[in-house]
Amino acid sequence: MREIFYEAVQRTLNAEPIDNLELRGIHGDFKSIHQVEYVDQNNIGRSSRSNPVTYVGAFDAIRELYSGLPLSKQMGYKPYYFSFNKEGGRCETCLGAGVLTIEMQFMADITLPCEACHGTRFRKELLEVEYCGTNISQLLDMSVDEAVEFFEKNRASSPLTDKIIDQLRPLQQVGLGYIKLGQNGSTLSGGENQRVKLAYYLVKGKKLSTLFVFDEPTTGLHFHDIRTLLEALNALVDQGHSVIVVEHNLEVIRAADWVIDLGPEGGSAGGYIVAEGTPEDIAKAKDSATGRYLKDSLSSHRKGS
Repeated sequence: MREIFYEAVQRTLNAEPIDNLELRGIHGDFKSIHQVEYVDQNNIGRSSRSNPVTYVGAFDAIRELYSGLPLSKQMGYKPYYFSFNKEGGRCETCLGAGVLTIEMQFMADITLPCEACHGTRFRKELLEVEYCGTNISQLLDMSVDEAVEFFEKNRASSPLTDKIIDQLRPLQQVGLGYIKLGQNGSTLSGGENQRVKLAYYLVKGKKLSTLFVFDEPTTGLHFHDIRTLLEALNALVDQGHSVIVVEHNLEVIRAADWVIDLGPEGGSAGGYIVAEGTPEDIAKAKDSATGRYLKDSLSSHRKGS
């Protein structure tokens, strides 16, 4: 999908040649889209310190909120003091990592909590700054669900809370309410990384009509979270965008407007269009293995409704 389809769409939109790609041609209503985004499962951000709250942009408003508190103004703490990536407020012993890595010559490296900050990542003096009884380290240790509840409870205390809630809410929309705000991006699974990126696009609210391409976004998801994911994908469509999903999950296939079933087998025995149409059309296709399972899924869904 990335090397051929995404690349071909990207080049066509940029009026660039596609002759060296392994395809005969690409056709469609390109006037209806202005951009294409491939939402993969690679780690969020370029740094190992990337985290969900920074990626969706909410950390800027949070730092601004903390720097505007009376004690911060008295001590001259600027917004960057509340970042563990910059000198000022971070712990300089661990450089804001919260841990120290001891290199072992013949064994795996050992990671220990920083003795200076005890894993908080910030200087002791900075942690004396509290918003509604919570310092910056405690806030970053909250889950998204806990943080949204916390800011809603204290909504009247700052004009920035509404903005922060609006930027965190999409993480809930994509089923990531359980992850921590400051969780290291390297600890997220591929599916979680992909959904953080989806949340970012929901926050950003792209104005130009965009074609989003997702590759198996339901990987590792509970069935309840799959419904949450579908709502998020539909939110992109409601914003005027288009979504293509490579997926095997029947609930996602059933919710699609149009399905292209490739097969009949995998690998070298596949890659051909077996059937295409609405989910109901695919369910009627005799040669479609997906259709046989989809028929039962559609039937069960109607009974459940």
